[in-house]
Amino acid sequence: MSFVRPLLAAVLLLLLAGCDNMLDDLDPSGEDKRPDVVLGSVGPQVGQIAPDFTLDDTLYTPHTLSTELGSARAVVLYFNMWCPICDTHANHMRQYIVPDFPNVQFFLVDYVSGSVPFSRSNQVASGYTDFTVLVPTSDSFTKLYQATMGTTVVIDANGQVVRMNEDYLDGNKLRATLGALP
Repeated sequence: MSFVRPLLAAVLLLLLAGCDNMLDDLDPSGEDKRPDVVLGSVGPQVGQIAPDFTLDDTLYTPHTLSTELGSARAVVLYFNMWCPICDTHANHMRQYIVPDFPNVQFFLVDYVSGSVPFSRSNQVASGYTDFTVLVPTSDSFTKLYQATMGTTVVIDANGQVVRMNEDYLDGNKLRATLGALP
């Protein structure tokens, strides 16, 4: 039995060594390896112009980013997958952020359901009929915005991404970002 622990450690080390450059992850440099942002270019990073899109909501109403920005101070996209963590974040946003920013358009983006009827079913079952839920029917939209569960994107009235790839956490960064908008 004394050989079990060293054997498990050896197997784990071999698994990690088999993953190309994975051992580097055990001692990360902290260096940001994303490409530099060219201000005014189109892309998903902070400082870039947000890629325009048109997505249907769960009632088959199309929403186009450029149109939404015409009547809102900003657009917030929250990438949601109907899990308990997303529910906690979306509920917090609904109760404590949305009421304080009536000129901001908030959207949940259901990037996992894959169809409007399935997304609508999840929306109703989760109790979010008071939120507009956008439904990408492929993963290209999620890739376009480099998003995953909990990603919160704030796009200002000029179409610029002012916050990207931030997990929602406690809403403080979202509140500060929205409060700083002109």
